[in-house]
Amino acid sequence: MQFTTKQIIYLLLAVAGLIGTWYFNIKFFITADDPSLLNYIAQTRTTFPAKSFNIDLLICLLTFFAWYIPEAIKLKMKNWWVFIILSYGIAFAFAFPLFLFFRERKMLRNQMIS
Repeated sequence: MQFTTKQIIYLLLAVAGLIGTWYFNIKFFITADDPSLLNYIAQTRTTFPAKSFNIDLLICLLTFFAWYIPEAIKLKMKNWWVFIILSYGIAFAFAFPLFLFFRERKMLRNQMIS
């Protein structure tokens, strides 16, 4: 199966989300006096803009889960729970477009079967 334009866009966004977030994560871990995970988390709460961004991201993440879990189950996607781990373990900016890529592929496969 070839990739559609939409799938390519989702993959590019996933790669951008992975590179964009982890570039700064790696910079933190390389340059921080205390590169521990606890310090990393504490750093995200140091300013009002950081707190605002965290709430913004949290609401988006919870909204994604509220939509994506029933959607994945409805489409009978295997290993749908992996995207929850990726959202927290890697980056939401990576997991969300990657899920959309796999969702699109599943929907196209389902159309071919029907």
